[in-house]
Amino acid sequence: MTRPATLPVPVTDRGEHGADAAELRVDLDSVAANCRVLAAQVRGDLMAVVKADGFGHGAVDVARTALASGATWLGVTALSEALTLRDAGLRAPVLSWLNPVGADFGAGVRAGVDLAVPSVAHLAAVAGAAGDGRSAPARVHLHLDTGLARDGAAPEEWPALCRAARSAELDGRVQVVGVMGHLALADLGGPAPNAAGRAAFDHGLDVARAAGLRPRHRHLAATAATLTDPAAHHTMVRVGAGLVGIDPSGSTALHPALTLTAPVVSVRQVPAGTGVGYGHAWTSSRATTLALLPVGYADGLPRAATGRSEVLLGGRRHPVVGRISMDQLVVDLGPGSPVRPGDTATVVGTGDDGAPTAAEWARWAQALEHEVVTGLGSAPPRVRRRVTTHPTWSPS
Repeated sequence: MTRPATLPVPVTDRGEHGADAAELRVDLDSVAANCRVLAAQVRGDLMAVVKADGFGHGAVDVARTALASGATWLGVTALSEALTLRDAGLRAPVLSWLNPVGADFGAGVRAGVDLAVPSVAHLAAVAGAAGDGRSAPARVHLHLDTGLARDGAAPEEWPALCRAARSAELDGRVQVVGVMGHLALADLGGPAPNAAGRAAFDHGLDVARAAGLRPRHRHLAATAATLTDPAAHHTMVRVGAGLVGIDPSGSTALHPALTLTAPVVSVRQVPAGTGVGYGHAWTSSRATTLALLPVGYADGLPRAATGRSEVLLGGRRHPVVGRISMDQLVVDLGPGSPVRPGDTATVVGTGDDGAPTAAEWARWAQALEHEVVTGLGSAPPRVRRRVTTHPTWSPS
């Protein structure tokens, strides 16, 4: 397999906010380094999954970086996400795998997007779109449910789907280029939890071959199985969370790529017994200094982290006190703090300088790290978004 050459990725600064705005910084060099770590684990193709706007990091930016760092495919769920990549000029193979039967599959076929097919009804819709006389045969990946009871054909429906796909292939309306599945227990790490899922996928491949199909691409592993279960790799793996520094298996050192900073709006001295925020969920036990930051749950911070979260400010971690509000939070700096209005707090960082990471925020909120970063990435325009490529980390 030929890996693409490293390509320059531009530095961009989205938004028109000044230095007084909160800033979400995306470090594409960390994305590139993570992609190289993941690509080194596999012998086949690596699909960079950039769904949900690249896990909140910017789908186009992450896609370009990944393709320059070892990825050979792109993957998304919705067809609209795939068309966004095409509109941005990306011509690498793109797979879209979660669409309703009524989706505009014709637009996908005309744009050269591969489409996952989880049912006979989906197959008929895709084949019909490709058979309208304006499109080449649709490139499809048959999607088998290997144990999640979510997307993908149920095992009892799989033989009929394979037969129908072979018939549509012979009619020239589709080309079955892949078979895909997803593992339910890969986050537990290692081959053992995945045994049943792997066996279901292997059986599904046998059924597809018996129907006369010869799919070139076979992909089952996402990030966790890519890192811990080589038997699940087949000809291609799909990695998304790993690109942005999340390893659900906890087995490999990847580097976070998001940093959220916010300016101090105001600082006040308060006496003991001062209640803070709605409901006075926190009351000061001593005279102290409070700082106000202009970020909250509308900017992606999980409100469920109230009472447990911290930020880095003035070179030290300080607790967030009171309830996290829609667009502000309060930090207890302690007595005699030198922090002043205009100073910058790191609310979510990479961990390199002691700032709390998205993983810590997820733990405080009893949530997934994926949930935290996608929430931050979907923050409204009042948070300035800056994309950088200055090297900050490389794997040891």
